[in-house]
Formats: sequence, structure tokens, C-alpha cells
Amino acid sequence: MIQLFHVTKEYPGDAPALQDVTLQVEKGEFVFLTGASGAGKSTLLKLIFCEEAATSGQLLLFGKNVAKIAPRAVPYVRRNIGVVFQDFKLLPRRTVAENVALPLEVRALPEKDIRRRVRLLLRSVGLEHRGEKFPPSLSGGEQQRVAVVRALAADPALLLADEPTGNLDADRTLEVMELLTAANARGTTVVVATHDRSLLERYKRRVVTLDRGRVVSDGDSVRRAGREAR
Repeated sequence: MIQLFHVTKEYPGDAPALQDVTLQVEKGEFVFLTGASGAGKSTLLKLIFCEEAATSGQLLLFGKNVAKIAPRAVPYVRRNIGVVFQDFKLLPRRTVAENVALPLEVRALPEKDIRRRVRLLLRSVGLEHRGEKFPPSLSGGEQQRVAVVRALAADPALLLADEPTGNLDADRTLEVMELLTAANARGTTVVVATHDRSLLERYKRRVVTLDRGRVVSDGDSVRRAGREAR
């Protein structure tokens, strides 16, 4: 599903955001990316989503070399990817329901099916009553939940989530995580960037730890990841 070989990402005037990263995520896996702020988690997700290009190394996505994907073909690749951005990226002039419906409209689903799916998704995060509101009128936590269900709307092959529970209380965090694990159980490959160690403790999944752009641990042991991060 995702293969990185000696990938480095540099920005002018800064230390490398990623350094010599070699990593593989298999189809159907659920992987946590963790590490301190600035460790490279968000940058890694951006490379996988084709939002930015690696400075060196090779990245394969769905078996294709990302560097060789023509710019006009990138939107088609992204149709298979759901993304929860750290800053939400909800469209302010579309209602909550319209935001969630976007991935379904791209796939040209019947309008009746779209409305039903959107209603069920919003209900799953306690926001069915907010469907006709516009994102700026929602709290940060509400916007976060809308972003999560939008990413899941079309049952993507791959889901990338950047701090998907960062603005949520404990109950809503569990709500969102149950949505992610349910999607994974249906076959979606899930990669979650988080600094919340309670999630790593509760959900015993593969943990990849980054430190200053390098992978310093990769495995199922949360305790090992914690030692390496320190």
C-alpha cells in the first residue's frame, strides 16, 4: 500500500523535516505515527497524500512511484484516500452536510444515497442536528468531527489522519477512534499521526516513532516507542 525507501524532505533554511525514512505499510494495517511536535509526522502524511514531493528517495503508493504520477492524475489517486487535516480544511461556504457529501458527489452516487449516508455519518458523531450549519459557526471539536466523517464518507482504501482527536474531549475521542477502527475492520488502511499516548496504550496497534525526521522505532510495543521518543 505505502512504501518509502530512504526518503528525505528538506525545506530551504531548515533542518530536514524527514531524514532517510524507509517504511512500509501493508494493505489493511492500522498504524500510529507518533513523536514530539516537529518530528516529521505531518510532513510524512503530506508526502503520502501527494501534497508535497520528497527531496530524495522513493515513495510508492498503491504500487505506483509517486514521482512519476502526472499532475493531472493526482486527483484520481486521491479519490482512494481520505484525509483528516490538522486544520480541518472544511469549505466555509458549504454547509456541514455539503462538506461531508463532497467525496460521495465526486463518485457520482445517487442523491438519495448521498443524503442517507451523510445523515448516518453525522449521527455517528452526534452532529445530525448541525447539518445545515456552516463550518465557521461550529466549535473546533465539532469541525474536527465533521472532518473525520468527511474523510470516511466514501470508504477510502487509505485513510490519513493528522491528530484527529486533538480538539476532542475523552468521550468524543473514543467516538472518533471507534469510527477509525471500524473503517479499518472493513478493509481501510489507516495511518494516524498523534502525540496522545493514551491512544497508543488503549489501541494496541503498530507504532512508528519519529524523532527529528528519523524513524527511531517501529513495532507493536508502546513502551519501546516511549523509550525511543525520550
